[in-house]
Amino acid sequence: MATYKKRGYKPKTVVEKEIEVEDNSTTAEVFNTLDDSANKAEEFVEKNQKNIFIIIGVVAAFALIYLVYQQFIVKPKQGEAMNEMYQAQKFFNEAVTSTVGQDSLYNLALKGGEGKLGLTDIADQYSGTAAGNLANYYAGMAHLNTKNYQEAIVYLDKFESDDEALAPMAKGAIGDAFIQLTETKNALDYYKQAANLRNNQFTTPTYLFKAGITALDLGEAKEALTLLNKIKDNYPNSPEATQAEVFIGKAQAMSN
Repeated sequence: MATYKKRGYKPKTVVEKEIEVEDNSTTAEVFNTLDDSANKAEEFVEKNQKNIFIIIGVVAAFALIYLVYQQFIVKPKQGEAMNEMYQAQKFFNEAVTSTVGQDSLYNLALKGGEGKLGLTDIADQYSGTAAGNLANYYAGMAHLNTKNYQEAIVYLDKFESDDEALAPMAKGAIGDAFIQLTETKNALDYYKQAANLRNNQFTTPTYLFKAGITALDLGEAKEALTLLNKIKDNYPNSPEATQAEVFIGKAQAMSN
């Protein structure tokens, strides 16, 4: 084992001399190993220099292509899409607030009007842009409100968002579409996804409640209890909490 030695210290005994020799030998071995590794690395670089430069060139080219694509293709397309989106979104908003002619307004939002594209064309022609993605959401909701449930599912399933409300609302709307198609198990799955996607006082209790009621309809009383009790325990001030109490009693009676 190596020992600490003061500067200028000279070994006096045979054992100390042997230890010093051993220390020097170990140090030499370490440096020799490092030298060998460095030499092997140099040899590898020399032998594969051409391939390495090719790989670096390919990576740099992809990076450049990506930057050019974002700057000269995506950004202009995003601007065009938002310009087209304005009128379609206006039709959609009018449909939501109107008491008459809603279907006509939703169809205008979907198919276009006033010389502008509709939501379905925007989603298709400007896919990859934020506006194109948002068009999927609006198109899905428009189809849901005009009872085109399969189409609603297709568009809502394409929608991607990190938004606190829109992301779970899209999943929940897919659940609503499946309910209308009497595909109750699929509806339950999407309601649970919507409830778990975000944790907030608005969407979470809403979709926990829908999931609980749907589980009851399927005769899955224990799962319904679990879902409804989450509202009671975690969201006691939500509008759904009061309604949940009634259905908790029903679920308890079914599970006994």
